[in-house]
Amino acid sequence: QVQLVESGGGLVQPGGSLRLSCVASRSILSVAFMGWYRQAPGKEREVVALIRSGTSPTYAESVKARLTISRDYAKNTEYLQMSSLKPKDTAVYYCNAQHLNQNYWGQGTQVTVSS
Repeated sequence: QVQLVESGGGLVQPGGSLRLSCVASRSILSVAFMGWYRQAPGKEREVVALIRSGTSPTYAESVKARLTISRDYAKNTEYLQMSSLKPKDTAVYYCNAQHLNQNYWGQGTQVTVSS
């Protein structure tokens, strides 16, 4: 099993930045895929960034160049650095892990971009 706990969301003005954190209950080196998804009100959950163990991350076109994944393996933590945020980035952001054919989700963290 993999338990995931996100944090770092909040209210930010357009053009601002936030860093989301996802702490995993096991070594993230052992997790095949990890990623970040978001779900805006009234919309389906969508992927924003994915990383396969040992490879470089990929990003959705809508967020490319504004989002960056980084990892602290000693802390079993993955970060999502978000910059130049826009109101359309407002959503609940979820950390996801795919491990041994199982799909795991965190509880989500709200990101609101508004002036």
